[in-house]
Amino acid sequence: MSDERKKVLLIVNPCAGRTKSRAGTFEIVDKFSKNDYEFTVRTTTCQGDAANIVKRELDEHDMVVCCGGDGTLNETVNGVMDMPRRVPIGYIPSGSTNDLATTLGIPKDIKDATDLIMSGQLNDYDVGLFNNRYFTYVASFGAFTRSSYATSQKMKNKFGYLAYLPTAIPDAFNIKSYRMRVEYDGGVIEDSFVFGAISNSTSVGGFIDFDTDEIKLNDGVFELLLCRNINFASVIPSLLKVKKRKFDGEPLIFLHTKKLKVTSLDGEVDWTLDGEYGGRHKNVMVHVLNGAVHICSGENPLFEKHEIPEFTPALSHSEDKEEAKEKKFFKKRKASKIGEAIEDALEEITEEVAEEIEEIKDETKV
Repeated sequence: MSDERKKVLLIVNPCAGRTKSRAGTFEIVDKFSKNDYEFTVRTTTCQGDAANIVKRELDEHDMVVCCGGDGTLNETVNGVMDMPRRVPIGYIPSGSTNDLATTLGIPKDIKDATDLIMSGQLNDYDVGLFNNRYFTYVASFGAFTRSSYATSQKMKNKFGYLAYLPTAIPDAFNIKSYRMRVEYDGGVIEDSFVFGAISNSTSVGGFIDFDTDEIKLNDGVFELLLCRNINFASVIPSLLKVKKRKFDGEPLIFLHTKKLKVTSLDGEVDWTLDGEYGGRHKNVMVHVLNGAVHICSGENPLFEKHEIPEFTPALSHSEDKEEAKEKKFFKKRKASKIGEAIEDALEEITEEVAEEIEEIKDETKV
């Protein structure tokens, strides 16, 4: 009977949110255990730890559940995307903003979010590839993006969205523009921008709200927003979420794209990925990976209806090692369209190099 139980890897960020995630761990484990789940609990100790835990321990689990903020989910997705088997991802939001949880329709109450995961409701969800790193809902540069990672976790836990204001308000008086060349599906824009974001969410940073009619979370395209200039007086109400911003008019560009190339014409620029520091880059390539992960979420009009394939159960400990190794090999071969594309490209390059070597040998024969 125990072999039929689903094996869950539960990753908890104990530092996320106003109420510590550790406090809700017992409730989560209690619910899973009462519903015939086996579980392994791991807590993160530093940035990047969730991804490492996934890579190290996911192989023998049927599902991964992360409890934390959007940053914890980002790391969990990065870990899953690097694995040959894409198991479902459950998200129990306990961060300070939880933008993506709001978009996905995941309850912020720990018990309700756990019930949703156990219901088995899945949606395929698009993931962004930013150069060689994955992001779940936004990659951005420019005005006010620094506050998301410059604000201390202690402040976020205590004040939520308001914690960003001490950093955001001074930045508003020192707004810098960046000369950018932006290549997207069907066009090129070259101009100076004070802010830019490519996202797959109805909300960015808690102060930008898109029209939900414009957004689908698994349509294979992301939304690109570019801002040429910002009027300080109009920004503060938006920061406080007093009103929704309307994206029209000359200063703002809003469009949809499957891929994006951004070249900074003034040198390297700081980027933010899902609220965390994403490094300094002169050249950025973004690709949308359609339906890359299966995430536990309920009925949601933001998802286009697709049939979700059943995931492969984790390998049993009793399986023959050679048989398990062979299965893992073929799973890896079929893991993703990205993996296949990379493999084909490498094979093509290898063949070209081999031909060039043969030509050089012929030319050097005496």
